[in-house]
This record gives sequence, structure tokens and C-alpha cells, in this order.
Amino acid sequence: MTLFLASLCLLGMSLYVLTKCTVPASEFQLEGDYLLGGLFDIHHVSDSVYQDRPEAIDCSRQPFLLPNYRRFQLMRFSVEEINNSTNLLPNMSLGYEIFDHCSDTQNFPGILKLLSVNGLIQPLGKPHKFNVSKVIALVGPLTSTQSMTVAPLFMMNLIPMISYGASSSVFSENIKFPSFLRTLHSNKDVIEVIVNIILHFNWRWVAFLYSDNDYGKDGQELFIKRINDTEICLAYTKGLNDDTNYVQMFKQIEKQKINIITVLALKMRAEPLIESAIQLNVTNKVWIADDGWSLNKRLSKKKEIKNIGTVLGVSQPVVTIPGFTDFIHSSRSQTHCEKAEQRMFCNQVYNCSSPSVKDVIAADPSFSFPVHAAVYAIAHALHNVLQCGAGRCNTNITVYPHMVLAELKKSNFTLLNQNIQFHENGDPNYGSFSIVFWNQNGDAEEIGFYKFHPAINFFINNSKIQWHADGEVPTALCSPECRVGYAKKQDGIHECCFTCEICPNATYINSSDDPYKCIKCKETEWSAVGSTSCSLREVEYIPFTDGGAILIMVGACALVGLSLAMSALFAINYNTPVVRSAGGPMCFLILGCLSLCSLSVFFYFGKPTTSSCILRFLPFFLFYTVCLACFVVRSFQIVCIFKIAAKFPKIHSWWMKYHGQWLIISVAFVTQALLLIIVYTYAPPKPYNETFWYPDKIILGCDINFKAFLGPVVLLLSLCFLCFFFSYMGKDLPKNYNEAKAITFCLLLLILTWIIFATEYILYHGKYIQTLNALAVLCSLFSFLLFYFLPKCCIIIFQPHRNTQEYFQGLIQSYTKTISQ
Repeated sequence: MTLFLASLCLLGMSLYVLTKCTVPASEFQLEGDYLLGGLFDIHHVSDSVYQDRPEAIDCSRQPFLLPNYRRFQLMRFSVEEINNSTNLLPNMSLGYEIFDHCSDTQNFPGILKLLSVNGLIQPLGKPHKFNVSKVIALVGPLTSTQSMTVAPLFMMNLIPMISYGASSSVFSENIKFPSFLRTLHSNKDVIEVIVNIILHFNWRWVAFLYSDNDYGKDGQELFIKRINDTEICLAYTKGLNDDTNYVQMFKQIEKQKINIITVLALKMRAEPLIESAIQLNVTNKVWIADDGWSLNKRLSKKKEIKNIGTVLGVSQPVVTIPGFTDFIHSSRSQTHCEKAEQRMFCNQVYNCSSPSVKDVIAADPSFSFPVHAAVYAIAHALHNVLQCGAGRCNTNITVYPHMVLAELKKSNFTLLNQNIQFHENGDPNYGSFSIVFWNQNGDAEEIGFYKFHPAINFFINNSKIQWHADGEVPTALCSPECRVGYAKKQDGIHECCFTCEICPNATYINSSDDPYKCIKCKETEWSAVGSTSCSLREVEYIPFTDGGAILIMVGACALVGLSLAMSALFAINYNTPVVRSAGGPMCFLILGCLSLCSLSVFFYFGKPTTSSCILRFLPFFLFYTVCLACFVVRSFQIVCIFKIAAKFPKIHSWWMKYHGQWLIISVAFVTQALLLIIVYTYAPPKPYNETFWYPDKIILGCDINFKAFLGPVVLLLSLCFLCFFFSYMGKDLPKNYNEAKAITFCLLLLILTWIIFATEYILYHGKYIQTLNALAVLCSLFSFLLFYFLPKCCIIIFQPHRNTQEYFQGLIQSYTKTISQ
């Protein structure tokens, strides 16, 4: 560290020898009990200036910056005002040594002189009254890059450094910059205001241009981070420097249809940008200026400025500093160059012929109050260190810079109605921003504010803004907003660029939550195409009180009643030929099974449950299998009697001997029972909510695993086919003996019934499919009851002459003769 400082000393002295400065000492130097340092870039050296040999920079030959000269004079005024005060630092005087800090990185001679003690840079060590820096605090410099360059030198000895213009957020890191304070808000606060302006006008598609230095890059990073959780998209960003190709840049902005351009830059970058926009005829844009150029009067007064669009800006409030105008009048009247031959230290010179009093007073007032507040903050801190009071200060106290720093951090005083305080990290704990609009007169008119303390308060008076777009707020969208009910589909890398797709039925869009996703409705809800919410589905099922349900249940009861009546009639006439030809004891089994099958009908109604779904199919499948098996056996017996018995007597004999009919019926019953046990064990029917066919309804039904029920269904179809086959073989039996024909007709009705139901099941999916299913079951039962058993009952009751042994014997003998012939 010692070698480093020694090297800097040698460099400073070398530059001192090479530099010739001619200026009256009163402008840059003032004797006092305590000395303040000041850094103001009254002139500015372009970054493109290169040197081929070590040489001090002659600031006076560089472009003159009038606003910075105004700030330079404001420091002088503040010191003079404090020295004239009887309350602040009584019987003490402040002096200053100010340098024209015209370069971001090459102004070390002035810095080294401020740090020197008796012309030498002291090694870092324990403070001693003989090696304490003559400067107790530094005011400046303006830019973040300048501050970044010189700050480490002042941080070593904890010399307070109060910047009036360095807003980079890096200076808020107290560990890296322990003695750095500032009297203006950081980039983070500026970006916060800019983003709030963008959000206030619902702009989404913006460009961000920035000075290509520490200040601008920091602002860009903060802007990107701040808009991360908003709907704002950064369409284009570019760093501005001496080599910026404005033609290409504005072509890109036009190509991307960007209407909002935020510019975070100081004067030397903002002026070429806006002048290029005017020259290149860039129109109909909204420009958002930061506090570095929002009050730039040179630009706002240009006649062509109206052509580029609307200029809004974030600025520090313009604070009128009493007495400053009089000070400028007095100071300029005394300025002269009669000591031009006097040699001064480097960078303490400017052109004496300019500027005029009017120019200084009318210059951009930005950063004026921060300069004023910085000087007063140091004075109040020194006042506390010296324990001033009762018109005097304690002159026996040796003041070290770190003592002033400690008091600075505890600052709490009022200056021009502002309560000056600092956060622990050195940022100001006071103040606000003004929101300005460049009006038709070329003035930066205040249209709103953003207050930080004591609470955040943001306001913009929209009525004061005269928009370039025929009085309408300009739009800034990559893609137009989707209509209600449409979801965004991102097009490219930016969320702001998208296509719109309507949300299908059973989904809805919640734009405030997620405009990019169609959310599925719950199973109990529905929505039409393009909905923004879901509605509850109407739950439908057939209650027991339904008219159709009542009729079918009455029909089932009638079937049971008829079955019982027929069973009684058959029991009374059990030994008659009609009963025996109908099947004899088998008739009672068929009628009983038909009655048991009718139980299934009652479970098609009411709200489905697991039990009702099981009982909806179990009785029908099980007992209808017995019925069909009985009719298969009966059909075979009829054919056997009339055809097989004569031709195949052994088969007939075997059939009679082993009671083949009961064997077949038992096998069919047991097989179906086993199949149903397997089905109900592994894939039982269960309640099911049908939501596919009707988007606004829930049809309650039973879910059937058709693959699992394939076995029971195949068995029924097989029995039906065998029955139909055997009964069809008996189509040529005696005309008056119609057993086989009756069975065939019943089977045809059965097949027709289920074909009709299957067609309805495919075409119709409403709640009444349950009624139709129950009706198909009932028709299947009535087909045998009415067309097989009822004719026999009619013969028994109304035609007893046909129910005799002689009558049946005659039919059989007649048919036998016909067959033998």
C-alpha cells in the first residue's frame, strides 16, 4: 500500500510540473479553519481522447458544462452562507479547495493534492495531529464512474465523501464504501419511479437506452430486475457512447414498433441522442428521461423537439435557494483575469469571459439542492464534532475525518423545509421526485410526484399532459390484448408478443392470474367456449317419482302379478295337455325366473349407488339365463319329439333316462353364476358421472366394463342362438301345434327390442337412457310372458276343448303320418 501511494504521489507531482493553470484563486480556493474538497466537472473530456505520452489534462480546452459550473458556484455560495451564519459553526470558518474534475479516470493530481499532508501522501497508520489530511470531507464528484474511480482513495482513511450526483446502486454497499454518502436518491429509486410511470399508462413494449458507463449499466440491470415480475417487456436495450450508430439503432426501434423509449443518461449522452432523433425524423415516440437530463433546457427549448413525440421525465424537485441569485451577481461582477500569469494547481482554471450571470441562473437546476445539502451536512457534522453551542465552538478538539463521518451518519437537521437524514448505507432518508412534462412552451412542467418519506405516494395528473397522439395516451404493445375468453400463446422470447387462442369448452381463462393458460373446470362444473369462469353442472338422473319410471315399475309389478296368476292357473290345470306341452314343471321355473328378473327394473331409478349398480344387472343376467336355458331345452324337446325321436331313438332314450333338460339348465345356471362372480369380483359396476356428451350436465349412471361382461353376454347370446335354431327347426310342425313358433316369435321380439335399445344407446346419451334400458328389460320379460304363456292361458280358460288328450294325440298322429309319407 505504501509503494502504491508513493507511486501516486510521484504521478501527481509529475502532472503538477506539466500543468499550467491560470485563474484567480478566489474561484477555486478559500482559506478557512477547516477545509472542504470539491470535485465538479466544469469541463468534460470525451472518452475518445487518447494520449501517447504522460501528460496532464488541460480541462479548460474541453467543452464547457454550464450546469456543472452552476453547481460549482453553489458550493462556494453554501460555504460563504455558512461562514456568515452565527448559529452554525460560530467563530469557525470553512474553506474549500475545488477542482475541475473533467475526466472520469484521469484527474488524480487534484485528488492526491486533497489527500496530501504538507504536500506529501502519508502512509496508512494511526492518525496523528501532524499527519491528518487537511480536507475533512469531500463534496462530489457528479457521475458514478468518477466516484468509482476516486472513492477507494478516500475510503482508506474514512474521509467522508458526499456525492451530489453518483446514483449507482453499488455505493449503497456500506462494506465497500464505508465513508460514502450521497444527497440524491440512487438508481434503484429512479428506476422505481420510471417503472411506475410505465405501469401507470399500461405500457408494455419499451426500449431502454443508457449511458455506457457504470451509472448506465447499473440502471439497466436494476430496470431488468424491476420489471421481471411485471407485464413490461424490454424490447430493446442499448448502451450509448461516442461510437453509437444512431441510424441503425433507430431503425431497429422502428422495426420492432417500439413507442416508449426510456433514457438513463447524463447531458453528454442525452443531447446527441435527442438531436439525432430530430435529425433522423424519429416521430411519435414517448421519451422518459431520468433526472440526468429531464430538466435540460437546451433540448426542451428546441423548436423541433415537438416532432419526436412526448417527453416525460423524472427530476429532482426544483428548490429555490434563497440568496444564490444575488451571490452569482456579486461573484460574476468580481471575476477577472488580472492574475493570468499566476501558476495554479492542475484543473483550477476556466474561461473568464464566460458565462454570463443570466446563463448561470438559467442553467439546468438539477443536482443543485444535493450540492447545497452536502455542504450543510458536513457543516452540521463538524458543528457537532466541535461541540458548538452558545455562540462558540471548542477549538481544543482535534478533528479527524472519521469523527465527521460518524456525525454525518447521525445527521438530522432541516434545510429549506427538508429534514436531512441518511440511511445506514449513506443513502438519503428524505426527498422525493417530480414527474415532469415538456410542454409546448419548452418548459419542464411538473405533472406529478413520487414521495418516499414518510410513506410512498405516487401521483400523475394526466390532464396536464398534451400527448402527441391527438390527445390520446399512446399505446405500447407488441401484440394487441386478447379479447375476453382468449388465452395468450407466447410468440418468441417476449411474453408481450403473443397470439390469442380462444379457450375451449370445459375450460376458462383467468387473465389476472395467468393469461397464458386455459384452466380446466372441475368435473362438477362446465363452461362454454371463451368463458372466464365455470358454472356448476346440472346433475340429472331418473328419480322414482318420474312418470316413465312409475309406469315401468307398475309394469314390473303387473308382470309379477301375471306370473303368479299364470302359475296358479297352471298349477290347477297341471295334468292337462296344454300345461304339459308348455313345459310342465319347467313352466313354474320360467315364470319364477321372469318375476325375479323384473327386480332389476327397480334399480334403474334413483341416484345410483354401488349396490344399485350391481343389482341393476345381476338378477336379469342370472335368471334370464335360466329362462333362455329352459326355452332352449323346450325347443330341443319339441324337435326331439317330432323329428329326432323317430330317426334317433337312442338319443331320445338317453335324454329321457338322464333328464337332459335339467342337466342343461343347471349347467347354464352354474356357468353364468360363476361368470358373474368373477365379473363382480374384479370389475363390478359402479356409479359414474357422465360429463362428455353434455357440457352443462352430469348424467348419473353406472359404469360397466364391457370387456368384463363379455362372458355373461356371450352365454346369453349363445343360448338365444340355440333356442332360435331349435325353434326354427320346428317351423313345419302341425299348424295348430304352435310351441316352436311361439318361442321363435318371442325370440324375434327379444332381438328386435335389444336392437332398438342398442341404436338408442348409440344415438342418445341423456338421462332417459336409464328409462329406455329398464323398458328394454321389461319388454324382454313380457315377450315370453305374453306371447308364450298367455295364449296357453287363453286355451285353458276359453278353449277347453283344445286342452284334451284326444286333441293333442290327433295332432301328433296326423303329423307322424305326414312325416312317414
